[in-house]
Amino acid sequence: MNPPVTSAPTPRRSAEQFPKLLRLLHDAIRDHAFPGASVAVTRGQDLELLAHVGRHTYEPDSAEVDVASIYDLASLTKVMATVPMAMVLHQRGRLDLKQPLVELLPEFALISDALRTQVTLGMLLAHTSGLPGYVPLFERCRTPDEVFALACHTHLQDIPGHRTEYSDIGFILLGRALERIAGEAMDSFCAREIFQPLSLSDICFNPPNECENRIVPTAKSTKSRSRLIKGEVHDDNAYALGGVAGHAGLFSTALDVARFADCMLRGGAPILKPETVTLFTSQKTSGGTRTLGWDTPSAPSQSGHYFSPRAFGHLGYTGTSLWCDPEKRLSVTLLTNRTWPDDSSQAIRQVRPALHDAIIEALGLA
Repeated sequence: MNPPVTSAPTPRRSAEQFPKLLRLLHDAIRDHAFPGASVAVTRGQDLELLAHVGRHTYEPDSAEVDVASIYDLASLTKVMATVPMAMVLHQRGRLDLKQPLVELLPEFALISDALRTQVTLGMLLAHTSGLPGYVPLFERCRTPDEVFALACHTHLQDIPGHRTEYSDIGFILLGRALERIAGEAMDSFCAREIFQPLSLSDICFNPPNECENRIVPTAKSTKSRSRLIKGEVHDDNAYALGGVAGHAGLFSTALDVARFADCMLRGGAPILKPETVTLFTSQKTSGGTRTLGWDTPSAPSQSGHYFSPRAFGHLGYTGTSLWCDPEKRLSVTLLTNRTWPDDSSQAIRQVRPALHDAIIEALGLA
């Protein structure tokens, strides 16, 4: 991660050209949906908007959110690290979507459950593995190896391939499987193969201490840590895994997330082939809205009313989101710390769709 950003591309439009959006964000801050937000919008090859509202926390002397503010991306890690890593390995012929997980993680096999041999890498990506959505692994473990072992022994809740169940456990195992395919840790692979080629200077796992002033606090505590959570991943399972995991752990600015979105909307250049992007963003699961790692608009959707059926996106527990629409050639990044001071507020669920609608209406794309 580089030193603080001193300059950024000049957006085509100013925040004042989005009055409905600004009112929405200021109202959300007033209502304690989150203390601050960073928004980036791209359209075609252009950065349309880069807006920052509020502060790092609700304290009046807290730092103001700006272009250099770094947020815990939470589950955006899935689509900005784990899924792109899978895409790169797939187009190099090293990842087979139909390969059983047990071939890469023999630890996943349990004699008492023969169905586990049916779980494939594609199922993990599509959240159809039959694994549960969440298990507090950290409560029973003291080391990353113990967390991984417990994840491997998590029992299936359904027949593999039968239905969609969004699963952090599945992505924890997927991340480890990708590392075994690559012969390399996820953080170093993603830094070299994804982040550096896209000139993403402010994205990483486990941000360094010199970035502390730029990092937005995520919470006053979590279930496993009775201290300020700032610069260390909010998700307790990811923290127990050392801060680098397939489901959570990335930190970034809105500008870098927007740059990644631009790559996806340009067909993946320079890191991915168009056919790889199409495969991973459009292959729907049976009876669900998921692709191979991404989500798509549904009714009602956190993406609002105007994203096309070809759109793909993802949400993060801490109050982050990214939506991309190939038809409109549009991406919208929203980064907040809605988990400050705790995760009791669910107001982000109303803010997200209204924010997307306000942006698309302002751009005349509704």
